[in-house]
Amino acid sequence: MTSNEGITISDDENTLTAGERGPTLIEDFLSREKLAHFDRERIPERVVHARGYGAHGEFQPYESLADLTMADFLQDPNKKTPLFVRFSQVVGSKGCNETNRDVRGFSIKFYTDEGNFDLIAINMPVFFIQDAIKFPDLIHAVKPEPDTEYPQGQTDHNTFWDFMANNKETAHMSLWIASNRAFPKSFRTMEGYGVHTFRLVNKEGKSYFIKFHIKPLLGVHSLIWDEAQRLGSDADFHRRDLWENIDIGNYPEYELAIQVIKEEDEFAYDFDLLDPTKLWPEEDIPLRRIGKIILNRNVENVFAETEQSAFHPGNIVRGIDFSNDPLLQGRLFSYTDAQQARLGPNHQQLPINRPVCPFANNQRDGASRLVIDRGKVAYHRNGLANNTPYTVPGTQGGFVTYPSTVEGHKVRSTASSFKDHYSQARMFWNSMTEVEKRQIIGAYCFELGKCGPFVRQEWVDVLAHISTELAKSVSKELGTTVPADVEESPVTKSSPALSLQNTIFVPDTLRVAVFLAQGFDGPGVSKVLETLAAAKLRVVIVHDTLGTVSGTEGIAYEVHDSFLTGSPLVYDGILIVGSGNITPYFTYTAQKFTTDIYNHFKPIGIIQKGDAVLEPLGLSADEGIVTDSDSEFASRFIKAMAKQRFWNRPSFLYPAMV
Repeated sequence: MTSNEGITISDDENTLTAGERGPTLIEDFLSREKLAHFDRERIPERVVHARGYGAHGEFQPYESLADLTMADFLQDPNKKTPLFVRFSQVVGSKGCNETNRDVRGFSIKFYTDEGNFDLIAINMPVFFIQDAIKFPDLIHAVKPEPDTEYPQGQTDHNTFWDFMANNKETAHMSLWIASNRAFPKSFRTMEGYGVHTFRLVNKEGKSYFIKFHIKPLLGVHSLIWDEAQRLGSDADFHRRDLWENIDIGNYPEYELAIQVIKEEDEFAYDFDLLDPTKLWPEEDIPLRRIGKIILNRNVENVFAETEQSAFHPGNIVRGIDFSNDPLLQGRLFSYTDAQQARLGPNHQQLPINRPVCPFANNQRDGASRLVIDRGKVAYHRNGLANNTPYTVPGTQGGFVTYPSTVEGHKVRSTASSFKDHYSQARMFWNSMTEVEKRQIIGAYCFELGKCGPFVRQEWVDVLAHISTELAKSVSKELGTTVPADVEESPVTKSSPALSLQNTIFVPDTLRVAVFLAQGFDGPGVSKVLETLAAAKLRVVIVHDTLGTVSGTEGIAYEVHDSFLTGSPLVYDGILIVGSGNITPYFTYTAQKFTTDIYNHFKPIGIIQKGDAVLEPLGLSADEGIVTDSDSEFASRFIKAMAKQRFWNRPSFLYPAMV
């Protein structure tokens, strides 16, 4: 062990004192260094996206995108580009739990051979506001109320919904945060959307408007409200899931996709391409999946990598450029300013932010400078250093801004094409299944139920513009009235891609809790568990105590969770094995776990007379309760696990629609 100056330390447990019981001596430079550094170990917390977790990975394109862009990392399908991802929550502080209702960040730093490209995404395709000048107001409204400093990391309070009601452009986004997308099941099953409209520019100088998407190959899956609330006791739920899966080789995989609109078609749609509160329906503008992202390495030091990572939408490479989206334009300033305030003017030199390609310019000095600049010249143009570093023309690889046409008077106003706030909100509502609509109604009822009567009525007035059915259902629970003089949106269009019921369903990496008692039927259980594991399910052995649970014919398993350390909230399904020494404690816990699993619509497997354990519960039979009535049990149970939820079960978790 050494000091920061390299001095070898002989004792790191005792301060230097005058005698064994005497006063501490100020000359103890080792103690002073240790304490002074400790006092400065924290950097300013991010104003938003404070709680985050990261991982390393790589990106590989499926094919050349030379038809759309000159960006080097999108040209060669054999080329892999290293990257770093930071997942985050928007509202809460660093200490908040990870399952609150909130928007999630999904930012990616691509370390390309032409410089860093940052794709800053969230898990919803639209945003609350249209102009960046409103961003401080939005965040002031959603953060804990200043007179009480609560609630932490949540939106169920007066100031947030009052802001929403008085800024009607938030109507569309409100439905997204009221849906179950506001609490993803895992970072591994979470979508990412670039939200803003960007440009791709090819070598011929032709420009295309595009939106970025990140699609998880496991499908898009969410927690339900009751799970999310109760999992709040585990503040690290999502980061633990990500770290553990990468650690055991279940590398999260996503596809990077784009939507493309030709520049000449900019005004061909019933929405403005520059409006960040509008999405591009995938049925009208199909996705083009352009490559795969794999996260295959955990961070080694969360502070040095995840906390010091700095993302900026202005970090682009040639072949990618900006649009005039007013929210994007404001972020181009704000993100640079925020990172410099948090990390200093040299934050790009930190290892996690440093480009992998050579970099050189005449920027000098500043706090925490890591690069040692040599020579006497620090200006452009110069003769003393042969005019180095020198600029490079666009024809030889230099970045050149796309020459888009700009015209008009200086104004402070909202474009008329930005003023339709309800059509896409209604399209989202039309696209939901009945159970998803009930979940949205339940979310509004809870969130607004925590607000005062005035704010409740304000928001019901907004909902009436979207859907009378929605407004009446929420109003009934809140004791408000639906205004009679408001016409609901006449939109009948729907977009099936918006419903979570139309995502990918696979069994891969899902956790199934297997309840085993001592003396279980070894060969029978072994055969089933081998089949489940072959289907890429994660088998979790649960028993009365930790250690080993032994069955017949010498077959034994290590216990992963005891009844005390396990929880039905963290399993995707349960398998009750009825053979062996079934104790009263086993029966009680199995029934308790199964009740939660059932009420959360998850699959239940029963083998070797396990039904005797569960019979007192009187569960209604459905396709999600699988018994060993034939030799095809394992395949039927795997199919049930892949489906994940069985929404036809009787439930009182959500309010009924009016």
